[in-house]
Amino acid sequence: MTTAADLPPTGLWRRLAAIVYDSFLLFAVLVLATIVLLPFTGGEAVAAGNPFYLPYLLAVSYLFLGWFWTHGGQTLGMRAWRIRAQTFAGYEMTWGQALKRFGAALLAWAPSGAGFVWQWLDADGLAWHDRLSGTYLAVLPKKR
Repeated sequence: MTTAADLPPTGLWRRLAAIVYDSFLLFAVLVLATIVLLPFTGGEAVAAGNPFYLPYLLAVSYLFLGWFWTHGGQTLGMRAWRIRAQTFAGYEMTWGQALKRFGAALLAWAPSGAGFVWQWLDADGLAWHDRLSGTYLAVLPKKR
């Protein structure tokens, strides 16, 4: 019998497909988070160069993704592609691990996505943020 700790890591293409799905939902959440700010900006767009806007959007993104990762391990895109974020022992991640994963994923995107492509070179098929957070994306078996 296969345990959660025995599930194989997700390949790059499946991972990127889930990211595409989730990016649409995250975009909608970020639009709503921006709309919430309108009463504080007098109904105007957030001023260019506002030092609080990017950290605000990053915090909203972390809370959105982190909630899914810590409550069942799956975003909507991850459900569609049978992927679950979990620890190497097969458990749900903590909020601290979710923060490490989120921050490390930002670093993985920075050098043209090199942190994601790295999983093709990694002996265990893990990306940078998998290693740095002590978590990974597992491929779930097909339901019968």
